[in-house]
Amino acid sequence: MRASISAPFVDTKADDLVWTLNHPLVESLAARTVEVPGFGVELRVLGASHQVVLRSASDGGELVETVACLPGVPGGLPGCAGLPLPGVGDYRFDSVVESLSRRELALRVAEVHDATSDSPGGLLVAFPGDPLAITALHLTSGSGASLRWHTWHAYPQSNELVTTTTTLTS
Repeated sequence: MRASISAPFVDTKADDLVWTLNHPLVESLAARTVEVPGFGVELRVLGASHQVVLRSASDGGELVETVACLPGVPGGLPGCAGLPLPGVGDYRFDSVVESLSRRELALRVAEVHDATSDSPGGLLVAFPGDPLAITALHLTSGSGASLRWHTWHAYPQSNELVTTTTTLTS
């Protein structure tokens, strides 16, 4: 699903992003909820990046993954992080920051468009002002004992692409 928004693209860079599992919900520019066995997964694009909200169908427990530029919180993403989450499973987060040429960034953004546009687990927001300024989320698996989602944050002003992959296994 591609969402149209009117919020302007705000210059930032990958170094400004932080990862947290305990930040309160932030108002979203676009959202999509996907139901998978045992969970509701809300994919949320923020003005400052993304949140994924995982809600347990059985006990109402909630996990909020935030990757965003958060005022007053120093930037920096871990390359990887993992921890057990009682009632949810084992959580693993991986991130990669790539510096690309404008042409390479355009090719990668086109690939993200192709992967997410018609997918029932995809959400992509293209920000006005630069066609390469996108934030996208894609729930790629949600059956059996695991969930996996990918996110992309493209920063054309610095030719950076941030890719994250999160996996939950029970």
